[in-house]
This record gives sequence, structure tokens and C-alpha cells, in this order.
Amino acid sequence: MSRLLPRAIGEGGHTFSFLTRDLHHYLRAAPADGPHPLLGARNIVTADTNDTDTLLPLVERLHEVLAFDAVVSSCDYYLPAVARTAEHLGLPGPTPEAVGNACRKDRTRQVLAAAGVAGPRFAVRADTAGALEAARDIGYPLVVKPVDLCAGTLVRRVDDEHELERACRALAEFPLNVRGQRRAPALLLEELLTGPEVSVETVTHDGATHVVGITDKSIGGAPAFVETGHMFPAGLAPDLAKEAAESAVRAVGALGLDHVVCHTELKLTPAGPRLIEVNPRPAGNRITELVRHVTGVDLAAACVDVALGREPDLAVRPTGVRSAAIAFLLPDGAGTLTGIDGAEQVRARPGVLELTLAGPGRAVLPATSNNEYLGHVMTADTEGGGARAAAEHLLTRLRPTYACAELPGAVTA
Repeated sequence: MSRLLPRAIGEGGHTFSFLTRDLHHYLRAAPADGPHPLLGARNIVTADTNDTDTLLPLVERLHEVLAFDAVVSSCDYYLPAVARTAEHLGLPGPTPEAVGNACRKDRTRQVLAAAGVAGPRFAVRADTAGALEAARDIGYPLVVKPVDLCAGTLVRRVDDEHELERACRALAEFPLNVRGQRRAPALLLEELLTGPEVSVETVTHDGATHVVGITDKSIGGAPAFVETGHMFPAGLAPDLAKEAAESAVRAVGALGLDHVVCHTELKLTPAGPRLIEVNPRPAGNRITELVRHVTGVDLAAACVDVALGREPDLAVRPTGVRSAAIAFLLPDGAGTLTGIDGAEQVRARPGVLELTLAGPGRAVLPATSNNEYLGHVMTADTEGGGARAAAEHLLTRLRPTYACAELPGAVTA
């Protein structure tokens, strides 16, 4: 989304000003296959975006000169600041309370439970002793989560007290997130849900929530929960798809979210859909591009439109694509990446929409979250629901090589 959102702003005929506390964070991630998205910025302003109380007066002064029409971000850690800023300037957007509850997994659980939206049994505790006590009530295996991190960071399955203590210790040793914000120390424990995982992509405008579609997800990396791929649309029976969509719409409504694109994750358990989390922003991991390839609906553009208070264009258009999928290349070793064999053969295959791979020299560790990908392959199927199988097959043709590999099974260059 860090590239798609600036593109959507420009294609919509708008300009944007970019506020950041650390411009080098973005310059370090300059794309190799095109101009940097920030080259499209009308203004770049350095501000302490981690301190909303000092940020708001600054933005108010900028607003007097630049006359902003909307405030947006694609980063989970700044969505609450975006909501507070929009409210402060009298611009459209979801309320700070709604966004704050959606961005805190413990508050999401509490709000949805009070509204009767089905989810896992859960407990929120302040320390390891409390977590051990709650785990005895919920029962093992269970899932331990931080309440305010994203990309699956430090989300773990635990099967006994020893693993629970280790997971709690890992969270306690991570006091700041990757943007330098101090984390809430609370621990969220949840019943381990079984069944396929999906996400429902929705757009809410003027109190009405429109379901754009449902994406299926594959998960690996146990005991972590790493997203290894997605396909749109999910191959669900109509009744089950309807239940999942209705659960997501109820969750968005219960949280009070409006003027927002949401990415709501659910488990399709034997007892029915169960809410995992509601993300008040467009989906990451290129899911929005899968949606666009199949339906023609641009969720990045919809995000811009609803932030402006405008009705988004959600009309489905023929694209010739019946399904689109993405498969992520995960490290099979540790060390320094020296190359990825098979790329040219994969790139030449019919149906490949994207092939993006990390370059040599990258430090590689085993994947414990969605932050360790070495790249992805995206495919399209014009006949039916075969895009996932094609993407997963092509992924097997990509072979990373490493220097100083440390794990069994890694290829040493």
C-alpha cells in the first residue's frame, strides 16, 4: 500500500503532502523497478508523528496554508493519529474511538463480544502470572498475541505452560514497535481456532458497508502464524461466503467504523465464522491488487475517495481474470542471501502477473512474521479458480542461496 496509495492519489487527480518523523525509513526502501512514490509528493514535512498532541497544532498551521481535504495512511501504527487529525481538522473519516478500538486487538475483542459477534474465547492479562491463570480456564493449545502489533509479529501458538512463559517473555522484551512507539504491555490469550482462514474486503461510506469480496489465506511458520499466500476470490460455497461476509459487516458496524476500507480476518470453524481481527485500512500483501485484477475495483482509490467523503466507485468490470493469487517466498535458511535461482524461468511462464524478489546481500533469518518474505509470485487464471495452484507450483521453482547458512536444508553458495 505504500506504493499503491500514492498512485491512487495521483490517478484521482489529487496531490498529497507527506508527514514523517523519519524520511530515511522510506528512502532506504526505494523500489528498484520504478520511481520512488515520494517523488509524487507536493510537500514533505518532518514532524513527530508519534506524538499526536504536538502533531495536531503543527498540522493545523499547515492546513491554514495547504488546505487539506483528507488524511490517510497505509500504516497500522499511524491509523489512530490519522483519525485524530481528520477529526481535529473537521475532515471526513472514521472516529478516533472506532479506529482506536479496531487497532487494539484487546479492545476489538471486548467490543465485538459485547455486540454478540462470534469470536474465540479470550482473556486479557497484564503479566505472565495472570496469563498462566487465564490459560488454565481457556485450555491449551491457545494463541498468545500482543495487543498492538501487526504483520503477525510475536503471535504464537502455545501448547503448555513452558511455551506460554516463553511467549510472554518475548513480548516483554519488545517494548517498542518498529516505528519507535511504546507498546501496551497487555497480553491477549485466545482459544486456538481451527478451519480455513479468509479475509473479507469491505468499503464503508455514509454508514453503509459494501462487501467487495472474500480472499482466502494460507498460513505457515508454526508456531508462528505467517501468511504464505492468498487467492481472490476464495473458493467458498455460497452459503458459507454469505455467513463470512455478514460476520464481517456486523463487526465493522459494531466497531462504529465509517468512511473506511476494511480488511477483516475470520476463521471458518466447524461452528461457523469466527472473527480474528478488523483492520481499518485496505489489505496488505498485494491483496488489493488481486481484487483489482479480478473485479476491476481499486481499493486504494476507494480508500482515497472515502477519506475525501466521496462515494467510491465499486462497480465490478470485466477483466478476463477469474482468479488471482499470490505466493510468498519464505527463507529456508539463515545467513546472507546470495541469489535466487529460477527467477527467469518463472518470469517467462504464462499467467504470471508479478515476480518480485529480494536482491543479494540481504540478511536472512527464519520467518516468524510477515516481515521476512524474500519475494512473491502473483498469477492469474482466466478459466477458473486455479490461480493459487499455479502460484504455489511456480514458487517451488525459486531456490534461494545463502552465504554462511546456519539452518539445515539451506543451500550454501
